[in-house]
Amino acid sequence: MRLECKHVWAHISEYLDHTLDAELLAQIELHLEHCEVCSAILDSTRNILLLTADDRVFELPVGFSERLHKRLDEELAAASSG
Repeated sequence: MRLECKHVWAHISEYLDHTLDAELLAQIELHLEHCEVCSAILDSTRNILLLTADDRVFELPVGFSERLHKRLDEELAAASSG
């Protein structure tokens, strides 16, 4: 059986967790060898997991939150008037 992209996407998490059975794993790996879209989705998902698992904390510049909220308010006001 040849897997379609939607089937690969449904199992990306299990693929990354190494919890797939051997047959499905082999089918997905074969698909990934030939599908740039699914390979990109796999890489992106892996990167997101790495970034969200990073426990480093960054201090924001003084006044950043206020400037951000002001900018968001301005953008929302412009969008609702236009």
